[in-house]
Amino acid sequence: KVLDASTLSFGTRVRWFAICFIAGIVCSVLGTALLWLPKGIKLFAVFYTLGNIAALASTCFLMGPLKQLKAMFEQKRLIATLVMLLCLVLTLCAVFWWNKKGLAVLFCILQFLAMTW
Repeated sequence: KVLDASTLSFGTRVRWFAICFIAGIVCSVLGTALLWLPKGIKLFAVFYTLGNIAALASTCFLMGPLKQLKAMFEQKRLIATLVMLLCLVLTLCAVFWWNKKGLAVLFCILQFLAMTW
């Protein structure tokens, strides 16, 4: 029952949702602020990606991970989910292996668009 949201009290689920959601916002804003530093693109990519992962984790506390995964991979959300997951990985590849700043920013934008889709 660890993967079932109902094993946690409603208050606990809401508390952890808020913690993860706020952490996601803080990471995304921090990453954006760090973008303007020399070599800040790597920090931006890491923090922005961590922010999106934290935002995803936040809704796991409300829905439960299995229910969230089922919802994410429903046919109407499948393309957005795959684009978002792919862009999470490609953002980090762009800055750490390919050294392409422009691609990293593009993948971050695509992460945002896929998550809002």
